Amino acid sequence: MKQNSGAKPAPRSPHLTTAEARRTILESLAPISGWERVAVRNALGRILLEDVIAPCNVPAHDNSAMDGYAVRFRDLEARPETALAVVGTAFAGKPFSGIVGAGQAVRIMTGAPIPQGADTIVVQEMARAADSQVFIPPGQQAGQNLRRAGEDLALGSVALPAGKRCGPAELGLVASLGIAEVTVRRRLRVAFFSTGDELASIGKPLAPGEVYDSNRYTLFGALSRLGCDMLDMGVVPDNPTALEAAFRGASADADVILTSGGVSVGEADFIRELVNRLGEVAFWKIDIKPGRPMAFGRIGDTWLFGLPGNPVAVLVTFYQFVQDALLVLSGVSPLPEPALFEVSCGEAIRKQAGRREFLRGQLGTVDGRQTVRLAGAQGSGVLRSMSEANCFIVLPEERGDVAAGEPVMVQVFDGLI
Repeated sequence: MKQNSGAKPAPRSPHLTTAEARRTILESLAPISGWERVAVRNALGRILLEDVIAPCNVPAHDNSAMDGYAVRFRDLEARPETALAVVGTAFAGKPFSGIVGAGQAVRIMTGAPIPQGADTIVVQEMARAADSQVFIPPGQQAGQNLRRAGEDLALGSVALPAGKRCGPAELGLVASLGIAEVTVRRRLRVAFFSTGDELASIGKPLAPGEVYDSNRYTLFGALSRLGCDMLDMGVVPDNPTALEAAFRGASADADVILTSGGVSVGEADFIRELVNRLGEVAFWKIDIKPGRPMAFGRIGDTWLFGLPGNPVAVLVTFYQFVQDALLVLSGVSPLPEPALFEVSCGEAIRKQAGRREFLRGQLGTVDGRQTVRLAGAQGSGVLRSMSEANCFIVLPEERGDVAAGEPVMVQVFDGLI
């Protein structure tokens, strides 16, 4: 049985700006409860429930940062060269067991413990070896090329904070501490379905008036990247009884329900009415293009996002609102801020003030300067241009037409999608 937590969504105006909608969503949410212990290799993509504390120093001992020679700095003289006798070799897995005395040096490999008596590493490219001696040029610095014990992580320090999502570097960091298991939050459980009598499943011939359901596959891909447990409920017809049954079943099993279609003002759009009866709707319209008809609410302990039916609008609303909401519910902290930067627009764009628009763009370099152009047709049903794009061109509510050469803000897909 799922467990959830968080305040009820505060009633808002049904017509919000993008910023107001994001704030309404994120301020309503709190991380889900539930946790498990997993092996390090199974922690990829998971969210840490608690701090990982270093049980040892990393590195565990002073060691060499370079291949070279371990010497005593006080032996080096300010003359063309200092001749030192090489008395042994130190390897990362086989340290030198003796003591470096006056006028002596030890050949040392990267990662090898610093021999007793030595305090400086001279890189091999700077030294000249001959017979059993090494000749060190002047200009060395005391303590150079050393990595001190605990330099990366000190015993008892926080190696990784709670709320961190584990990537490849985090797995390696945990392993470097000798830790075999970590405590992570349970996976967020998301139920999703498409609505519409016109939708057909892939692999079947289309009847007159039907289209293939692509939105469930889009959402499957987006949710998979977030590491959610998914409950694909298929296509639910535009029928109040069927929709109510789907909502009741999903709310009993999932933390979040995602729907596509059925939230506009058409006579067959039942979702808003049903959610108001079964739970509550915080808002159902946003000043955004594409994606104006989007609902946010709650049925019992389950959060609901009613996304538009048009394929591009599904992606825009998912990445601008839903993805961050799922990260918050999953326990990610701090939440990454949307990364936008300014570039020159390579063509004129027509726009009416009043809505924030997310246009599909192709970001590139022309004459050494970054510029962006539209990536094909911008209709909210043209999924191909979304595939050909590498960024969103973000035009704020107050902006009107854009002339070629004017600056615009872009949000790149790399790291977002």
